[in-house]
Order: sequence, then C-alpha cells, then structure tokens
Amino acid sequence: MKKVDCLIRPYQLEEIKTALTELGVQGMTVSEARGAGSSPPAKEGIGLDYVIRLPVRMRLEMVVPDEMVEPIIEAVLRHAQTEQADDGKIFVYPVVDAARIRTEERGDAAL
Repeated sequence: MKKVDCLIRPYQLEEIKTALTELGVQGMTVSEARGAGSSPPAKEGIGLDYVIRLPVRMRLEMVVPDEMVEPIIEAVLRHAQTEQADDGKIFVYPVVDAARIRTEERGDAAL
C-alpha cells in the first residue's frame, strides 16, 4: 500500500477527482493547504517590510494498492499540468498497514 499526496491548484480539483474516480479510486481526503515550494516566492513591500504570499492549493490524499500508484500519478499529471510555476507536487509514501474500524479488516481489504 502507498499513500499518494497531491497538491494542486483549486480550480483543477473537480477534473482530477473525476479522473481518479474513473480509475477506481474509492476514497480520498481533500483539504485546503497553503505553502510555498521551490519557485521563487512572490514578495511585495515598502522599504524593509515584505509580505510573502502563500498560495492556496488543494491537497488530495489517498491510500491505494501499489499497482494504482502509477496510473494515479499519470492522471494527476495529465489534468494538473499547466507548465507554469507552482503547478503542484505529488508525493508517494509507503503505508505499513491500514485498519477499517467498523469491520476490523486489515491491509488492502481495509481500503
């Protein structure tokens, strides 16, 4: 099992969510995130005072079987890429175990 964590532009959420659903992704967590990546930060200010803007992004998190990771990455890249700075990021983490509280199922069965 792997956790796929995607940071995308807010206006891309519905299109990406639809693409992931078509792949068979059954569950995901979506939340709002703010942050800055490797792109040069936007700065404004007068004199020595600066404001660093932290753009809003949507975070999609899902735990999936290993074989779904590449199709998910490809779908997100296809629908999220604008070729502009701050397109987002995708992170993949190993997941040791999962448990469904209601049924006590473990591992892939809990997904």
